[in-house]
Amino acid sequence: MRRSTFHMKEEEEIEAFLKEMTFGFLGTHGDDGYPHMTPINFVYEGGAFYMHGSRVGQKMRNLKANERVTFAVAKEFALIPSYWNDPAMACPATAFFKSVFVRGTAVVIEDAAEKAAAFEAFMRKLQPEGGYEPITPEHPQYAKELKAVGMIKIVVDDMTAKFKFGQNWPEARTDHVSSELERRGRPMDADTAELMRKYCPHHKQQES
Repeated sequence: MRRSTFHMKEEEEIEAFLKEMTFGFLGTHGDDGYPHMTPINFVYEGGAFYMHGSRVGQKMRNLKANERVTFAVAKEFALIPSYWNDPAMACPATAFFKSVFVRGTAVVIEDAAEKAAAFEAFMRKLQPEGGYEPITPEHPQYAKELKAVGMIKIVVDDMTAKFKFGQNWPEARTDHVSSELERRGRPMDADTAELMRKYCPHHKQQES
């Protein structure tokens, strides 16, 4: 996947990233006039975002007053020092990352079956090894918990993504920085170098 800009809309890439990530930031309208950001676990299932928490509190008050929300997820892969590209100037310093930004409508879910399905999706994502009884509305212990917990579903109005890995760089610079990443060997450096090659237009041309 290569473009001259950083903006990505390829659905498979975006969905794979959202399936990988577990944590994001929910933006709501605060009654004090300020936007409120809530760090929160999430699951992306069936084209919607689900998150859970208390039925009371600032987040739920905000949603009751205004159901329009934003949600953001990001992962930094590597910091690129300036001196890899210029021996004196700080300007080339940058970071490579993936991010997704969503605008949508928040719905408080009351249906026990939908809640149970969402929690099952959470467990598959966060505890894929199992070790728990399936979550169903009929389960005598889960039934009470499902009623007590708050579940929010974000119906997506629009979603944009930005994957930045030096796509607009000349081939020589891409090759140099990817080599430096592999030589440095920090966590995520090898993965970043691989993603640089994956998204690099020069590399794509060679493959075709």
